[in-house]
Amino acid sequence: MKHFSFEPLKEWFGYTRRERRSSFILLMLIAAVAGIRFIIPNRKMSVEIIPLDNFTMSADSSRAKNVIALDQVPQMQRSYRPEKVINLNKCDSAALESLPGLGPVLSARIIKYRNLLGGFADISQLKEVYGLPEETYDLISARLKADPADVRKININTADFKQLLRLPYFDRYEVASILKYRELQGRILSGEELVGNGILTAEKIEKVKWYLEFEE
Repeated sequence: MKHFSFEPLKEWFGYTRRERRSSFILLMLIAAVAGIRFIIPNRKMSVEIIPLDNFTMSADSSRAKNVIALDQVPQMQRSYRPEKVINLNKCDSAALESLPGLGPVLSARIIKYRNLLGGFADISQLKEVYGLPEETYDLISARLKADPADVRKININTADFKQLLRLPYFDRYEVASILKYRELQGRILSGEELVGNGILTAEKIEKVKWYLEFEE
């Protein structure tokens, strides 16, 4: 019969205290590592290989869904109020001041020049207003209108020197020439007649034609 040997235990107990402590710590570390691996098992990651064609179809389908979703969003109803067009020959200074770039000073000058002319025949005449910047004209011209039918006309066959000179396009020499020609001819029939006889230039007639009438 085989007897149990106590020699290993004697050898263990034959270790020094320092050796036994080191061995014990090593055993504890081994047990701790084994416990961690048991508690938190390794997880295997599975990789799914998707064919390129399927991926493209999936992306296109997703994009199509987004487009459909956007198309299904109801459009906001927006009401745009058109900008009011101001009649340059009938407005007051307050209406002009509502336009960009026009303050009280420029608005007053426009009204004053309108009265001097007898009305604006064309919007471009605003460029003749003293101190009106070209940038401001570009901003406001589309929001203004002028009708030649609204201008006050001067009868060139009955007007006197002062009445003709009131029109800012005439100078004193031109007015005197018109009156002298009328005195000699008795009646002026058209602006072309004045141009043909060297009384006025074609450019001058183009400016004043809206303000003249040739009735007896």
